[in-house]
Amino acid sequence: MKLGCCYYPEHWPEDRWADDAARMAAMGLSLVRIGEFAWSRIEPEPGHFDWGWLDRAIATLHGAGLAVILGTPTATPPKWLVDRMPDMVAIDADGRPRGFGSRRHYCFSHEGYRAECRRIVTALAQRYGQHPAVVMWQTDNEYGCHDTVLSFSDAAASAFRGWLAARYGTPEALNAAWGNVFWSMEYRSFAEVDPPNLTVTEANPAHWLDYRRFASDQVAHFNREQVNIIRAHSPGRDITHNFMGFFTEFDHHDVGRDIDVATWDSYPLGFLEQFWFSRDEKAAYLRQGHPDIAAFHHDLYRGCSGGRWGVMEQQPGPVNWARFNPAPLPGMVALWTLEACAHGAELTSYFRWRQAPFAQEQMHAGLLRPDSTEAEAAPEVRKAAARLAGIGPQVTARAPAALVFSYEAAWAVGIQPQGQSFRYLELVFECYSALRERGLDVDIVAPSADLSGYRMVLVPTLPIIPDGFAETLAGLISPVLIGPRSGSKTASFSIPEDLAPGALKAAIPLAVTRVESLRDGIAEPAEGFAVTRWREDVTSGLSPEITDGAGRGVVYRHGPIRYCAIWPDRALLRLLVERMAGEAGVDLFDLPEGVRVRRTGSHVFTFNYGAEPVAVPHIGATLAPASCHIAPR
Repeated sequence: MKLGCCYYPEHWPEDRWADDAARMAAMGLSLVRIGEFAWSRIEPEPGHFDWGWLDRAIATLHGAGLAVILGTPTATPPKWLVDRMPDMVAIDADGRPRGFGSRRHYCFSHEGYRAECRRIVTALAQRYGQHPAVVMWQTDNEYGCHDTVLSFSDAAASAFRGWLAARYGTPEALNAAWGNVFWSMEYRSFAEVDPPNLTVTEANPAHWLDYRRFASDQVAHFNREQVNIIRAHSPGRDITHNFMGFFTEFDHHDVGRDIDVATWDSYPLGFLEQFWFSRDEKAAYLRQGHPDIAAFHHDLYRGCSGGRWGVMEQQPGPVNWARFNPAPLPGMVALWTLEACAHGAELTSYFRWRQAPFAQEQMHAGLLRPDSTEAEAAPEVRKAAARLAGIGPQVTARAPAALVFSYEAAWAVGIQPQGQSFRYLELVFECYSALRERGLDVDIVAPSADLSGYRMVLVPTLPIIPDGFAETLAGLISPVLIGPRSGSKTASFSIPEDLAPGALKAAIPLAVTRVESLRDGIAEPAEGFAVTRWREDVTSGLSPEITDGAGRGVVYRHGPIRYCAIWPDRALLRLLVERMAGEAGVDLFDLPEGVRVRRTGSHVFTFNYGAEPVAVPHIGATLAPASCHIAPR
């Protein structure tokens, strides 16, 4: 695995570049990402390109033996461009423009802006596409960050109408699919359809689902235009995009099909703070991050682009954007680096080389402080580089367990949660964590993936069943767990005629007759677990495998397939993982709290995410906090 950093030569005096490059190489770095925010310096005036500084920056890095990942600068259009076409900015759900003064101030659907993007990307690719230093391209930066996937502009409305016409053919078909007879919502033409914001009360959920599908498609099309240009002018170079953490606003599998290497931006401490984790978890893992946050995204994005993936931005210290921003525990930057290696990353790049002393991210740590002295992460990078050199290349193999992940499922649950604590990402993460805490490696896969080689399959929830998926599950001989709400909606967001789980009845014969959501804090006891958040009433000729305290069915089994009719708490998930592993003949570990294991083809990595030393039986040693033990298999 190669190590790198994110660097902004335009932020620093030119006479400092050569020293920076030499220090990067001496630290063990070999890759440098540049350029993704530099449009105003590349093209300071319309049609006037200033290539000189970028030519010299790339030459300086290349001269130090560093390879360049060159970003397209389309996440930060310059002020002169916004002034020329002010309607290019996105409009938020409240009808307000997303104005100039930060970044991502564009609408994916604006044809004028897309033409400008094609123009600047073409110019970049023509100039640097054959440069020996440029080994990879990054398109744009963090698609959708700051809630910018969904735009409600005139451009988006027009594009959405065209998308609907292509999908449905006639307004009558659209009305039938959406159920627009309800509340007199019927349309006479596609021209009458507006985006689903600014309605008096909630808009039709089918309308919202199609708008999310449309918006996701716009992201994929926007990315594809850049990819096609780069491939034409820079053949043989890999192309990536840097995805984000716990982010489901567009389908990353769709974007992943067009790139070579999926990368993501890993900020475990910020994600722990910003998301649903309990007060106790946030305290226990304050300076380490939850032990499954980084791994979850490693496995998710590995499944988005044919198995090739990496970390484009690795947190090296306190960040600037979370509610609270603690510093990593000593050793964590090295641990995060080695965890990426253990999951098969091709690269890990630290954000950033030097902390900026100005603008929005001046409180975000780097490998160097603003005065160019080394920050706390720098020696950890050297340590990680030495350990990577010592173990050599790592190859990952298919994991024993598959976890089915669907972006469309996230949209469906978010549009109509029915209970505010039914969070798609949390449910998927809890299933993933239940596997990891017993020492299992996990592949996170799309519903379209080949599941036949896995020894266990978990489907946390899949409200809309893709064509052929039920038949795929029915044909498996390995244990399968299907979570609540699966098969509960048709593709047009209606309840199936024969009730949930709809098409999944081909895999398990039951019907969901009623659902209820439970207020936070309500826990109805059962033997060894509790019913919280969500429960379903089920009718079936099957006898329940597991019941609650009142004798109501909770888990039903038909051959190797189980259906869970409640939100599975951690105790129930542990029970089900143990049963499935026993049936599959998969060995489990009894890992101490905060310890995780990952296997490659040649090594076993054991990580201690705890803040205290812990005895780990399978390595026969005590593992220090924030440390990694690596042994041959």
